[in-house]
Amino acid sequence: MYFAALLARTEDGWEASDTELDDVESLSDLAELAREASPEDDTVLVLIEQEDAWFGVVRIDGEDDPRIYVSDAAAAARSSYGEILLTDELLGRDPDADDVVDLDSLDLDGTEDGDAEEEDDDDEDGTSAEAVPHSPVGDSQILDDLGVGEKELLLLDADDALSSIAEALGASEVLETVR
Repeated sequence: MYFAALLARTEDGWEASDTELDDVESLSDLAELAREASPEDDTVLVLIEQEDAWFGVVRIDGEDDPRIYVSDAAAAARSSYGEILLTDELLGRDPDADDVVDLDSLDLDGTEDGDAEEEDDDDEDGTSAEAVPHSPVGDSQILDDLGVGEKELLLLDADDALSSIAEALGASEVLETVR
């Protein structure tokens, strides 16, 4: 079970709307959805929580690139909605690394077809290049100018984080209307 809402800052305060992420397949799709919520290029926050396991905040300021914070990358990685937020850049991965093969590092001794077991071992012990940390990732200063400092954001529990953020923003009533 997940909850997702858009909070758009306007001249009159914050406006909230719930949103379905079923048609969102990428961070670009999510950013476009957020920009549609604010025709004036105001700040829009996308707040997502998944089963009290993790939460994420995506901040869109006009046409700027989205800023992202995820409370627990490993928990988010197990969610289709979390995977939208966990970009290669956010995780510190080189997006082109999968496309480049260093031929000098390959052991081409004729047994390549029979070494599938060895590849699986890397995934089981957590040493895979695709390993995701059980920790926050992203821009922990994403809400500093809105009243939620880095330390406060890092200390939030997933079960009440969105309510705490909304309260600090002065948007708890509007968020509760869409919850």
